[in-house]
Amino acid sequence: MRLSKQWAPALISCGLLCGFLAPSATQAATCTSQAEMQAADRDTLATAAQRLSVAVIQQDPGTLQAALLPAVAQQWDSIRGAVEQGAPAVKGGQPQINAMYLLDASANTAASDTQFFCSNTEGSMTVTITLGNLPPGKYAVIQSYVMGAAAGGSAPGIVAQVTFILGLDGNAWKLGGVFIRPAMLGGHDGVWYWQRARELARADSPWAAYFAYQAARYLLLPVDFISSPNLEKLDQEQAAIKNAPAFPYSVNAGDRSFKIDNVHFDASLREADLGINYESTGVTDPAAQRTEATAVMSAFLKAQPVLRQSFHGLWAYALINGKATPVMELPMNQIR
Repeated sequence: MRLSKQWAPALISCGLLCGFLAPSATQAATCTSQAEMQAADRDTLATAAQRLSVAVIQQDPGTLQAALLPAVAQQWDSIRGAVEQGAPAVKGGQPQINAMYLLDASANTAASDTQFFCSNTEGSMTVTITLGNLPPGKYAVIQSYVMGAAAGGSAPGIVAQVTFILGLDGNAWKLGGVFIRPAMLGGHDGVWYWQRARELARADSPWAAYFAYQAARYLLLPVDFISSPNLEKLDQEQAAIKNAPAFPYSVNAGDRSFKIDNVHFDASLREADLGINYESTGVTDPAAQRTEATAVMSAFLKAQPVLRQSFHGLWAYALINGKATPVMELPMNQIR
């Protein structure tokens, strides 16, 4: 199987922040869920997933590199970097397969955006997997939990989610991508953030509710190219928030007004942070950049004070000539 140059890099995980986003699919193919697989296929995929999961947890780059699809071999540095970034989330854990999907795009005549509808045996629930610019072939998506001790010494539970994309190369399943996400942020899981979002929405705190929904989605959805009815319900609730964030949004810091072009959920430090993209005055001195960023963050929290109680901190991204540059991150208690 040969992967197109356009598709191959898209399989590579970019660590805790990056998912595999695809445009709207133009073709459909077949999906076989775990319960409906032939025993031989199920056992083969489970064995491959177990071996790769252990390699991720043990930070064993040799095993992962040896398992790469030939077409993504040149992307090894990106995969290794993603696995290293995910090390704190999976350290000391034990893998447990959660779901497996066998995807058949052999009927594709060329690389195309492809959507797979994966229904359970009863047909009562359908998971949708959307992959962009996918070449003809057979693939698998395997989701694993990493079980370990939760923060604070409580009973063991899910500490991370690891998702693999595999491609069939000859008679062997090879690694096309790996995605790692923590199962908790700030000691709370996705269900907690979902419940918190509902509470904030009822309390007429639309900004805090909106981003609590984003936090819930990040933790409950192992990758961005999979959707399910449960997550669709979350999206519907988020879309129903009245007076939800709208941009551009202006804040005043002293005698100066700053335009915020975007606010987004940011888990790059494995904390529930928010990132602010603001239009900078163009200062380039590092000290002046930090002063400006601090002023913007302070003004933003004065305009939206409920965010202090709901999130860990803020990232400031300065926009200069359309290019966003991260300036700093501060916990909420350090922003005056």
